[in-house]
Amino acid sequence: MTQAKAEAPLVQVRGLKKYFPIFKGFFRQKVGDVKAVDGISFDIMPAETVAMVGESGCGKTTAGRSILRLIEPNAGTVMFRGKNIPDLEPEELRQLRRYMQIIFQDPYSSLNPRQTIGQIIGTPLVLHDLAKTQREAEGMAKELLEKVGLQARYTSRYPHEFSGGQRQRIGIARAVALNPDFIVCDEAVSALDVSVQAQVLNLLLDLKEEYNLSYLFITHDLSVVRHVSDRVVVMYLGQVSENAPNKAIFGNPRHPYTQALLSAVPRADPRRRRQRITLPGDVPKPSNPPSGCRFHTRCPLAEDRCRREVPAAHEVGPEHIVVCHLYDGRTEPIDVLEEMARRAGK
Repeated sequence: MTQAKAEAPLVQVRGLKKYFPIFKGFFRQKVGDVKAVDGISFDIMPAETVAMVGESGCGKTTAGRSILRLIEPNAGTVMFRGKNIPDLEPEELRQLRRYMQIIFQDPYSSLNPRQTIGQIIGTPLVLHDLAKTQREAEGMAKELLEKVGLQARYTSRYPHEFSGGQRQRIGIARAVALNPDFIVCDEAVSALDVSVQAQVLNLLLDLKEEYNLSYLFITHDLSVVRHVSDRVVVMYLGQVSENAPNKAIFGNPRHPYTQALLSAVPRADPRRRRQRITLPGDVPKPSNPPSGCRFHTRCPLAEDRCRREVPAAHEVGPEHIVVCHLYDGRTEPIDVLEEMARRAGK
């Protein structure tokens, strides 16, 4: 599924940062920053699905919105169709928006309750000159509704007349209406029932094949990631911990945090259950992240060096990057549970 690396990336993120200032006192004095996204880098190839995973609050949604410049990043570059998105003037950005879209997490608040479904899907078509009139746009909206499994006659209805799954399909129809190259799926199925999740995921995969789409699929559900992704970016406290193809993450995870996440995924077959890696403590505050490796306060294999030095990114396999001191000078996999047992036996 993963595209050949000889091909140029569709989206190239380098050193992306987004800090939110903290103000206190009567005079609203700045006293610090919430480092929601702190220097992340990764690529998305044409027709590739990159899943971004991590615990709640690790910066996934902020990263996705910063890439699209729905919120302004503080630093870094996002190259898309040969242009750096953070540097674009408003008119240039407006013209580029038709090629990059987003599917929001909440299907209940992401649709305008005062517009009909035909207007919700059709208005962007008029704004970007893909339809000359609202009538023509509504005709195109009917075709799009049928593509996402809804009836064409629904264009005259309002969002409150639909279920959550139907609303998310409408959001998907709106996202693909402009024939984009790249879509950010921000927890696109997390608010839906499990049975509806499967239908929406299959729809997204079908649309990817039909329209040759690239996805940044933001989620905390690793069972979903395994089903839809070509590549996985694991985030912790605003930074990338591991970046690797799907098979490498699920078959041979390297970072202790990745191994801990995977050990918590439930399995239906009791014979295939793995021992869980329990992480002590809570996730530190992004307004005051730990020194050195940000994961060292919870890592069962942390050493003195982890507390003092920021780890470098190491390539431990084909297209497999891990940010961890344990792989400084070695590429052999380290099993967290085995290493814990070995250290305890000393």
